[in-house]
Order: sequence, then C-alpha cells, then structure tokens
Amino acid sequence: MDSKELLERVKEDNIKFLSLQFTDVLGSVKSVDIPARRLEDVIKDGIWFDGSSVEGFARIQESDMRLKLDAETYVPLPWSAPDSRRARIFCDIFTPKGEPFEGDPRGALKRILAKIAERGWVYNIGPEPEFFLFKMRNGNSSIHPVPHDTGGYFDFSSFDEAVTVRTALMDALDQMGLDVEVGHHEVALGQHEIDFRFSDALKAADNVLTMKYTVKAIAAQRGLIASFMPKPVYGINGSGMHCHQSLFDMKSGENLFFSETDPVHLSLLAYSFIAGQLKHARALAGVVAPTVNSYKRLVPGYEAPVYVGWAQQNRSALIRIPHYMEGRDKAVRAELRFPDPSSNPYLAFTAMLAAALDGIDNQMTVSAPLNNVNLYELNEEERAKLGVTELPGSLAEALKELETNDVIKNAMGASLTEAYLRAKTQERDEFRLRVMDYEIERYLETA
Repeated sequence: MDSKELLERVKEDNIKFLSLQFTDVLGSVKSVDIPARRLEDVIKDGIWFDGSSVEGFARIQESDMRLKLDAETYVPLPWSAPDSRRARIFCDIFTPKGEPFEGDPRGALKRILAKIAERGWVYNIGPEPEFFLFKMRNGNSSIHPVPHDTGGYFDFSSFDEAVTVRTALMDALDQMGLDVEVGHHEVALGQHEIDFRFSDALKAADNVLTMKYTVKAIAAQRGLIASFMPKPVYGINGSGMHCHQSLFDMKSGENLFFSETDPVHLSLLAYSFIAGQLKHARALAGVVAPTVNSYKRLVPGYEAPVYVGWAQQNRSALIRIPHYMEGRDKAVRAELRFPDPSSNPYLAFTAMLAAALDGIDNQMTVSAPLNNVNLYELNEEERAKLGVTELPGSLAEALKELETNDVIKNAMGASLTEAYLRAKTQERDEFRLRVMDYEIERYLETA
C-alpha cells in the first residue's frame, strides 16, 4: 500500500484518529495518537518522540527518535466508537540521522529476516497464544483472580458466556485481517486459545501484539480481565504460545522442511534447524520465557516442556513434529513448545531464528527422537543416557545462559541485548526482594 492508497483507505473507513504503534524492549505496546487530518504530513515527515522515556531506548542525551509508518499494517480497530473511529499503524524507529534505531525490537526481526531473504528463504510462524479470562471484583482486578467460566478442553455450551466472548474476539480479529483458524476452550478453567494461520515472521509478530490488545480491549468492554500471564493460577495449566515454524522458498513457494523420502518427512535443512534450537534452548529461554512467572509454567505435570529434546508426537518434548498428512507438504513444520505470550514476539522470533540458523550453517544433527518416552518419569541418569538436558528453572538461570550466548546476542544487537538484560535483571532482583503470600503462610508462625 502506497501513501495515496493509505490516505484513501483512511477516508473510506471514516477514521478520525490513528494510533501509531511500536513496542519497548519488553514488548509493551506504545502508541502516539494523531488526528486523521495530520496523516499526510506524518507520512512525509514521520513523527518525533522522546526515546529516553521508553524502556530500553536511548539515553537522555540522545533521546530524539522518529517514527516512520509501515502503511501495510494499517487496520481499523473494530471496537472503537463510530463517532471517533480509530485505526492503528505499526511503525519503525529511526535516529535523527535517518538510520534505523538498533534498539527497535521490530527492527531487529526485520534485520535477520533480510539476511535469510538473501538466501531466498521466508521464515513462517503460526503462533498459538493462550490466555485467561477472569472476572472483575467490584469493577476492579483482584490479586487472586477468579476464572470466568468452568469449562475444560474443547468444552462447549450454548449457555456458556465464554463461547459468546470468544466468538466476539474471533470476529474482531478476523475483521482486523488476522486469518483466524480456530478458537477453543483450553484445559484450565477460564483458559482459551485462538489460533491464526501461519504467516511470515514479521506479520506473525504484528499479529501476536494485535491479538493481545484486541482480546484485552474486548474483554474489558464485557467487564472481564484478559491475561496473557504464563501462570496466573496455582495448581492448573499455565498459558503458552506454541510456535509452528517452517522455512519456505521465496520464489517457488515450496516448503523447505519437507522431504518425500525421510520417514518423518523432514529435510536435512529441517533437522539442522531443529538441532540449532535445541543447542541454544537454555539461552533461548531467557527471551521466549522472559518473566519470573514463566518458570512456574515450565514445570512437570502441566503439559509444558521441561526437558530439551524433540519428538514426533510426544508433547513432553521441547520440539514436536506434528503428524504428516499425505499431500499436505506445506504443513510440515516444527512446533516449539516453550515460548509463552508474555514474550516480546519480535525478540522471541529473532532469537528463535538465530538459533535455528546456527544449526543450519554448521550442519548440526539431532539425536534420536524421544518418541513414546515420558521424560517426566525418567530419572536424571536415564535422561543423561538419552542426551536430554533440562531447561533453566528460573529467570535468573536463563539470563546467565543468555549473557554468554553470542549467537542470540549478535542477532538482537548490542543495544537491544544490553537494554533487555538490564530490564530483566532488574525484574529478577525485584522478585528476590518481594515477600510472597506463600512465605507468610508457610513461615510466619512456624519459623
């Protein structure tokens, strides 16, 4: 879409305001709002903002930043009021010298995607973000959230308000151009999943952000809290964001993961891709499972991976290869199961691809698949014989791995890496200083 087409679309859609959006290093959506009448000037000149006030951006002495619109991301927001109709456009961030800002998470993903484009490849991802819907108490959120419904996995009832809410969410996302495939109730009370069709990694990351704030906005209109927190409730499943990945040939459109002759229908390229992500999994955790709460999801017993390995059907493995169906060559993919929706999708997908490319470039090979093996039932010695290692057990452990992983750090860039590690180290330290409910209950009278 060129500038003229964008201006025409805004007029046709009766848009009154535009939200120019980007993310900070942690993945929080930032927005600068403009009246639609200012769009033509902003297309030409961009819009300036103070980068020193945004997490992970510039220092005060070099704070000026400029947003440039990515016209292809223009989408009206269906929940906005008709008399103040609003649309959003994602932006790229530039320095005063007109150079791409190294600390822009979206820019980091675009850089690594440009590198594989030189090879004629496209990195496709189909993310599956899970979320909870909680009731508000007296119009406010509660420190002890109450699930909105009593359903279970794939449950349906025509009297279940959760179905109505989920349908409204899917309809809004569909209107915004996300190719929704399915929506369903997940395992835990109040937990849901809406999946959209795979797309190139940049669009997939944009879609994840769009989904998150759309779900939150529509849930709030219905008096509910939507949460993408990895583990909001003790004793039930947490929320993940499984990512189905593949590489396609840019010219032919062929799936480079597919092999006609391999028993699992995976190409050598696909095996090396998987090997790279397995090798870097412990450091990768610091980006794809980025909060202290993430590691309360990555524990045995709740359908989340704990151990580093791959398999065809084993859902306890870190990477799962979905079953191949005859004639569906383009559906051959590798499902990475430990990312969660609290991650910044731009950084997560950058790190995931960097790890995979290291495997491809060094022609890494994988060990035997862990089919029909329940990793949770094996002891440490048995896992060692299979060459299975364990994911970090805490954010602190994951950050230590990330600090020494040059492959992922180089892909993110020095500016982003420094800002990210600084922010996450602060989060880790804040968590260490807090006194939790559990500690009071456990030790107040017994210590």
